[in-house]
Amino acid sequence: MLTRTSFVPGEKRLLGRFWHSASGYWRGPTAWTAWLLVIALIANVVLQLLTQYRLNYWNRDFFDAIGQKDQAGLLYQAFRFLPLAGASIALAAFSVWARMTLQRSWREWLSNRLYDDWLGGSHLARSGPLAGHHEAPEYRIAEDAKVATDLPIDLATGLLQSLLTIGTFIGVLWSVGGNLRVHLDGMDFTIPGYLVLAVIAYAALLAIGIWLTAGRLTRVIEENKRMEAELRAIGTHVRESGEGKIVFEDRPIGRHAVVSALKAVIAIWRIYCWQLMRMTLITYTSLLVTPVIGLLLCLPKYLADAMTLGEVVQASAAFVVVQTAFNWFTDNYAKLAEWTASANRVAELLLALDEDETIQNSRAKSSALSP
Repeated sequence: MLTRTSFVPGEKRLLGRFWHSASGYWRGPTAWTAWLLVIALIANVVLQLLTQYRLNYWNRDFFDAIGQKDQAGLLYQAFRFLPLAGASIALAAFSVWARMTLQRSWREWLSNRLYDDWLGGSHLARSGPLAGHHEAPEYRIAEDAKVATDLPIDLATGLLQSLLTIGTFIGVLWSVGGNLRVHLDGMDFTIPGYLVLAVIAYAALLAIGIWLTAGRLTRVIEENKRMEAELRAIGTHVRESGEGKIVFEDRPIGRHAVVSALKAVIAIWRIYCWQLMRMTLITYTSLLVTPVIGLLLCLPKYLADAMTLGEVVQASAAFVVVQTAFNWFTDNYAKLAEWTASANRVAELLLALDEDETIQNSRAKSSALSP
């Protein structure tokens, strides 16, 4: 059974402490750069959505031309595709630049402040290792601070895009799919907006499946990071002890310590592997099955001549787009878990530094009051 290694019980407090420090990037001298990049990312998401919307209608017109064997129409649609494809490619490239620039800038800001808090005022010479944080604070700053600032940008951008996509393409599904008339056991009834209802139900089932199969992923990732950092710290300790640089009598050294740490890393990695395997079974199955489900749902209306071939392709593509947008949580569950684990570890370091500072201030006051 996994045990949590939080410096302070309560994940909400850890995340709150992380945001208290990390949100400083969005205020002060760096605020104008941060918000300018945010506005550029939002504008890019909107333009990408508009381009995707036009491509969805281009699919309808193109396949209608195929169904009618209209050579002139096909040539016209081919020329229409070129500017749409060019715009989509350019916007995708700009999105990478804006996103990574914001991530790099935020990481630099947060890392500098963490290094200042950890190394400032000769902390190491003054008090030695942080209590409860023998697994290398420098690793938390170098690795966890990177993840904790990279993933929020990716996740927030993806969430915004998903919400706008749902709002836009739900209308496409409703208007193109319309209502479905069903005859069952001598009874006729109508399902309004049946494609919309189907995609909502399908996305809900996938989300429940991910939650049931990978509900412990955050704790597993956090434990994995802790074990990896512990292995690095022990390796450094063994090397420096062998070189005669340091000696810690309260900790086992040598090959035995390294082997024990490595076994712990491999054990938690095996658990991590099984969590990801179970989640992959659901996500990859969805990737394969979703386009087929969209086509099958449109098939009754196509066979009844209530849909053209182009409308079938358009509705099926919109079904996939909306399902993908609804499953933002499902697709990003692993990233959310990884971000939570890294943010918790950064917060633990911040809380340890807070406590160390409090202790040092108390000592300084006591020294000042002593005769």
